[in-house]
Amino acid sequence: MESSEAEAMAELAARIFQAARTGDTDALARFLDQGLPPNLSNEKGDSLVMLASYNGHAETVRMLLERQADPDRTNDRGQTPLAGAAFKGEVAVMEALLDGGAAVDGAGPDGRTALMMAAMFNRVEAMRLLLDRGAEADASTPEGATALSMARTMGAGEAVTFLEALDGQPGSA
Repeated sequence: MESSEAEAMAELAARIFQAARTGDTDALARFLDQGLPPNLSNEKGDSLVMLASYNGHAETVRMLLERQADPDRTNDRGQTPLAGAAFKGEVAVMEALLDGGAAVDGAGPDGRTALMMAAMFNRVEAMRLLLDRGAEADASTPEGATALSMARTMGAGEAVTFLEALDGQPGSA
């Protein structure tokens, strides 16, 4: 590939990934309709779904999932789009991912689920959604950390109170 072709490809890739970050659903749909792979990932392993999810673009996420993008594809750090959306408290994105087939308790190699991420960062509304959709409140990482223990470690007071109130309810530890 000549340098001008390589530069053009790099520019196109930058435009595609920027469209995912900014929620330019129409532009991404056109690229996909012209044959762009729906699971295209950048140099960090962030898929189009991951970029749209992390940046709060529920409509873009829905469109990508409708075109067969993988809702559970992890990036190079082992993070799922659902965990990224939970970290940011993007409930509408989380709903789109779950409606599109994302595993509610899906986790990367570190074992952290979206519920754990939401708990760590005090995202109670996100936690409520995940639990309503079947997340296991007492799921743990290989080291034994749970959403509650992570919330305590991070000083996420509202999350701790919310999770402690679940004690004794179905699905809780």
